[in-house]
Amino acid sequence: MSYTVETINDCTKKIVFNFETLDLTAEIKTAIVQKQKTTSLKGFRKGKAPLSMVEQVYGPQIQSEALNQFVQNQFFDAVQKEELRIVGYPSFENMNYDEGKSVKFDALVEIFPTVEVKGLDKITVAKETVAVSDEDVTAMEKNYLGSRAEMKEIEEDVKLANGQFAVLNFQGEKEDGEKPENMKGEEFLLEIGSGQFIPGFEEGMIGMKKGEKKVIELTFPGDYHVEELKNSKVKFDTELLEIKQKVFPDFTDELAKEFGFETVEDFKTKTKDNLFKQKEREVAEKMHQEILEKLIEANKFDVPASLVSQQEASLKEDLSRNLKGQGFNEQMLGEYFEKWAGDLSEKATFQVRSGLILDNLAKKYNVEATDSDFDAKIEEMAAGSGMQADQIKGYYSSDAKLKGNLMYAIREEKTFEKIKEEIKLK
Repeated sequence: MSYTVETINDCTKKIVFNFETLDLTAEIKTAIVQKQKTTSLKGFRKGKAPLSMVEQVYGPQIQSEALNQFVQNQFFDAVQKEELRIVGYPSFENMNYDEGKSVKFDALVEIFPTVEVKGLDKITVAKETVAVSDEDVTAMEKNYLGSRAEMKEIEEDVKLANGQFAVLNFQGEKEDGEKPENMKGEEFLLEIGSGQFIPGFEEGMIGMKKGEKKVIELTFPGDYHVEELKNSKVKFDTELLEIKQKVFPDFTDELAKEFGFETVEDFKTKTKDNLFKQKEREVAEKMHQEILEKLIEANKFDVPASLVSQQEASLKEDLSRNLKGQGFNEQMLGEYFEKWAGDLSEKATFQVRSGLILDNLAKKYNVEATDSDFDAKIEEMAAGSGMQADQIKGYYSSDAKLKGNLMYAIREEKTFEKIKEEIKLK
């Protein structure tokens, strides 16, 4: 055997190759043939020059390509013999080539770590009770009626409260006395409690009366998206012009039909059922997160850096889309990712560890996502969204990657159900 394998850590191997005699005849022939296909030499059509002439003209390049082919072949032969589950591409180091006689080189490669999950019987998590109140259903009713609601001014002498709408003038002033135009608003409509303004602004307006003026002093958050305003003090001169509220129409059977329900009672029944399922999912996701945190704490192992990098890149891509939708430009994105680089790396590492642990447990439980699981998930999604099952199925079936991601999620859900049979729920 012309190589030895060294363990760097749980997921990194170094394969040290040493060929004291070297015969590149086969690789050189292959390289010449490949070069001939793309070569145009004087007096010959492309791909028709004699092999001997191609070798004569491109000798050094051909030998380099032959050596590269030899290195690749030896590496993959070793990987197969050692049954290594490699991640990404190898890094070739310490190349020492004595032309035509011998070669030495190292191949540094990442592999999937061997994960043996332990400590399931020691994990305890709380199982939250799921309930849907009449207030939850009423809030959903208002969401449906929102497009039919009217904004009306409150004429009585009242104080501004959460849930009401303020029509106001405001002007922000920085510590140095500057009054930027982007901190100014006239007859601006603001829902109190919506969180539209920086923390403290809407709270500072609560209790004001129509016609009242007030100076609200605040500090911009440390994670504010404009660098120069982070943690800076500001005061807002405000004037409350009007107090308004949304007036909703009565929810009748006629309106319920317009929203796709038979009656108001049908709306309430189906909405309560959908809200219950939604809360069940939220509780399950919270529990699954807690389970993973405890499993990761109990099972220490190295993870491949390349997998973490791939996951981090995926997180950045998703975040970029969301932040651009909020108005972020490239400079703002760069500042954001620079500030939260550590958090992104930590999250990516957690997700990679979680995936490896769940994959190990799925194999232990012989869990697989089947076509019937896929169909059941489509029906569940249809019931929760109001869309047709065939439409959702067509969407996922049209893209192999989308369907693959959904099947992976189904496999994880089934794995968590098996995990719950082994841990303690209180």
